[in-house]
Amino acid sequence: MKNKILIGTRESKLALYQSNLVIKKLSLLYPDISFEIKKIKTKGDILLNHNIESSIDKGFFVKEIQQKLLNKEIDIAIHSLKDLPVDSIAGLEIPAILKRDNHKDAFLSNDNLSISKIKKNAVIATSSNRRKSQLLRLNPEFNIISIRGNVDTRISKMKSGYCDGLVLAAAALERLNLKDNIANYFDSDEMLSAPGQGAIAIESRKNDKTNFLLSPLNHKETYQCIKQEREFLKYLEGGCTAPIGAYAKIQNQKLILEGIVSTFDGRTSIYKKITSDLDSSSNLGIELAKVILKNGGKEVLSTIKQNENK
Repeated sequence: MKNKILIGTRESKLALYQSNLVIKKLSLLYPDISFEIKKIKTKGDILLNHNIESSIDKGFFVKEIQQKLLNKEIDIAIHSLKDLPVDSIAGLEIPAILKRDNHKDAFLSNDNLSISKIKKNAVIATSSNRRKSQLLRLNPEFNIISIRGNVDTRISKMKSGYCDGLVLAAAALERLNLKDNIANYFDSDEMLSAPGQGAIAIESRKNDKTNFLLSPLNHKETYQCIKQEREFLKYLEGGCTAPIGAYAKIQNQKLILEGIVSTFDGRTSIYKKITSDLDSSSNLGIELAKVILKNGGKEVLSTIKQNENK
């Protein structure tokens, strides 16, 4: 076994925090192994004119890291799980997902006003179609504009007057000790989070010798829940730019999965929730996707594809 493990990650503060968290956990388990971070710039860090869904679909936040993993230039990779495309890469696997942190989206505003108290025609920044759609579902008078960059950059832009408020992942703010900026958290009935949001994934080469080192970090419940969220997304062809949200949780030995598909303007949204016994929940994501398609989701996705092709 190697006495040094090279870890690939993006260059942002958030990515480095997440990688150092993994290193801390691995170092406690394997004090005789050293761990080193290799910073990798991805296309998603360079091309800032794409919406989030499109960037994730194309692998813009992970592709360069995955290539270095395949080329054996690094031993493992650390990702925000929601940045990983749902289609797996040949030769790679995810042997561990850490226990999920806060899965919710958070609202920030210059005056620390919550989403319910901010002015009706407020300018709110996000580059996620999912967030935009659900914001407009809450209030069609919001003026939604695009914003990209790391967490600090976005907050700085807001405070300089670029927008009245913005939406970010709660877990990112909490990990970076920026939760004091949060005006409110969104409940699921206001804004359903992205599949995998709040979780950190460790990616490695299939059947690599390092994989047995990683398995103790895998949080079984988180893994089960996110598997169904991503199956839901994949079945709906969520690789497209469609506004899709999903969240699963385990409660009283049951897996509860909720999902939403919306039009870009938020005027039409199909939301459903289904529950299954934990030991028979392996296809719950696909089952929920079928329910949503049957109840209007097919028409919503068809409309989105037509708009994309114009």
